[in-house]
Amino acid sequence: MYAIIASGGKQYRVQEGDTLYLEKLPVEPDQVVEIDQVLAVEKDGHLRVGTPWVEGAKVVLKAVRHGRGPKIIVFKYKPKKNYRRKKGHRQPFTQVVVEKIEA
Repeated sequence: MYAIIASGGKQYRVQEGDTLYLEKLPVEPDQVVEIDQVLAVEKDGHLRVGTPWVEGAKVVLKAVRHGRGPKIIVFKYKPKKNYRRKKGHRQPFTQVVVEKIEA
């Protein structure tokens, strides 16, 4: 059994027990999150696809921790013009574990 969910502008294929790194969610660690934006659910070989969401389906996630991803360096320059800009970025995330898929 798997589901395709939408969170943070991205789509994820999840199964029970999976660990995901989502865009930072406004929850505390060890708190339960319910995602009701389920695009598709596969159960016993039967696929249900929503328009846009599957009615009555939800995925229960448990937040494990918050963190920040690896540093990304953004470097802009224009040749022969002495224009250089260096900037770093670390994207915040929430690590979650899929506890249950309800279809």
